[in-house]
Amino acid sequence: MSVPPVGTADVTRARAAVPVSLVAATVAGVAVVALLGAGVRSGFGPQLRLDAAVSEALYAGDGRARALDWLLEALTAPGLSVVRLVLFLPVVVWLVRRHAWRTVAWVVLSAGLVSPVTAVLKDLFGRVRPPFEDGGARYESLSYPSGHSSGIAALVTVALVLAWPWLSTGARRSWVTIGVLLVVLVGLTRMWLGVHYLSDVLGGWALGLSWCLLAAVVVDALPGGRAALPPR
Repeated sequence: MSVPPVGTADVTRARAAVPVSLVAATVAGVAVVALLGAGVRSGFGPQLRLDAAVSEALYAGDGRARALDWLLEALTAPGLSVVRLVLFLPVVVWLVRRHAWRTVAWVVLSAGLVSPVTAVLKDLFGRVRPPFEDGGARYESLSYPSGHSSGIAALVTVALVLAWPWLSTGARRSWVTIGVLLVVLVGLTRMWLGVHYLSDVLGGWALGLSWCLLAAVVVDALPGGRAALPPR
């Protein structure tokens, strides 16, 4: 990802007004994480039954072909922390060299800390993974929210917000569509592999989005803000 020059605008620009829609999206994301987590923790029957039904319907099966397993593992990989590191580290280095500290802080907070936040929530809600022999039963780690789902949502959100000032209206629509499809694909792979329930995936998506938007509001990284990259 290439970025335009960053001069002193990071210091001199006034704080950007926060769009109401983004505030609503952040609040809604936090609410989804909390409500689904409460359902998991309390054993809310309708939610758990839906989770079980969706898991059974989507699971690729015990003893699935090795080639299918490799394919699903490859498709789910964009949700890994190491992928975010590989993609964003060059950007962070570029920004550090130009002293764009606010932008660096936002990228690190959003893309870097979403995994520890997810881990804390996993411990808080304490949900075990689906009991498929070749799925969730292979792992001792906890299930809600999905780390791959929060990770891919964070990756796409950071990339879109960071690049937004450089994109034309048509390009914005295209990249948002591609980003949404990638987020959905990674979430589906977690259920095809049988390692997460539907609630885990939805909660992960909501967490990744709301965490990045919240960090963007705090650091003023939304387009036009002090931590946002200037238009080309």
